[in-house]
Amino acid sequence: MTDDVPVTEKPDTRRLDDLLEDLYRGQERVSQADIYRRAVAAELPSEWLTRICALPEGEYSVDEAADLLGGTVT
Repeated sequence: MTDDVPVTEKPDTRRLDDLLEDLYRGQERVSQADIYRRAVAAELPSEWLTRICALPEGEYSVDEAADLLGGTVT
């Protein structure tokens, strides 16, 4: 008997990372509302829209946004 541990794959964050890189180009901080609007316009999957919508209102640096959303942009 083997104990196969299920492998949990990391979600593909390329589209989110691309969105954040584009959104933060020339900007230090961006509001949650702006991130959400751009994500909707980019037709990101509902999983990402839900995560973005759940962020508290306010402004975020790219590092903060990526960390909270699970992206890899730094």
